[in-house]
Amino acid sequence: MLVLNNLKAFPYKLLRKMTWNQPSVPVRPCSLYTCTYKTRNRAIHPLWQSLEAVPGGDRQSPINIRWRDSVYDPCLKPLKICYDPSTCLHIWNNGYSFLVEFEDSADKSVIRGGPLENNYRLKQFHFHWGAINDWGSEHTVDSKCYPAELHLVHWNAVKYKSFEDAAMEENGLAVIGVFLKLGVHHKELQKLVDALPAIKHKDTLIEFGTFDPACLMPTCPDYWTYSGSLTTPPLSESVTWIIKKQPVEVDHNQLEAFRMLLFTSVGEKEKRMVDNFRPLQPLMNRTVRSSFHHDHILNLQKGRKQQTHHITP
Repeated sequence: MLVLNNLKAFPYKLLRKMTWNQPSVPVRPCSLYTCTYKTRNRAIHPLWQSLEAVPGGDRQSPINIRWRDSVYDPCLKPLKICYDPSTCLHIWNNGYSFLVEFEDSADKSVIRGGPLENNYRLKQFHFHWGAINDWGSEHTVDSKCYPAELHLVHWNAVKYKSFEDAAMEENGLAVIGVFLKLGVHHKELQKLVDALPAIKHKDTLIEFGTFDPACLMPTCPDYWTYSGSLTTPPLSESVTWIIKKQPVEVDHNQLEAFRMLLFTSVGEKEKRMVDNFRPLQPLMNRTVRSSFHHDHILNLQKGRKQQTHHITP
């Protein structure tokens, strides 16, 4: 999840200074589950290459979601999403990703239900992606990487006066995560893709009105949820994560358009904006809850038992 320049208290230059000048503490291990992750880890953003230590805490994000270990919670409600397309303001390149920001002074674009007790207002959405299609998502499912991940960032306006306050406090933020996988052309995403050349360089911004991010959601209502953190400094453990089970399909050219953006400003040596994800963090003692039964796991187990029975003399 991206906060970075969206938190005015943590502009990017200050962020880098704060991150790189931290006192040395024992390195927190990342959970790297596959050879793919070992490969991707050699090419991650300098923010994480330079970060030798991660602040203490046992609710860091992102994580690998183990389907078998997640716990079905019948008390989880359906997530209700109500976005007003007219609240969309602009799109900009902040040097780490691109953000689409929304007017959030009133409850016009909100989510409710799910694991949440209050309405949460939409502040912005952004993506994380890889240099190639083998990786890019921040979260993984049973160690499976997706080429990109969408984050829709909301804040608790009932408990807190501003997004900046909410981002630093418990139950301050709710982030919906949606995996992107390679597939058919995504018609609604194309409007966003068409705007990207205008924000190719860091710190460029254009107006981007009348857009409903609900069009980027999968049709399946199922999700996982857990308590976690921002995935960029200050890494505060303020986030209720809601990770959609079903990915959405986008085509190769749409993903390539993301990769044509630059980390760098006009006049600087060009560096493509890729691999802007944080490495996986340990689950620790947290529980990942699901809004759905694990039918596919039960069916697999049933199939194995039947197969075993069949070959037994």
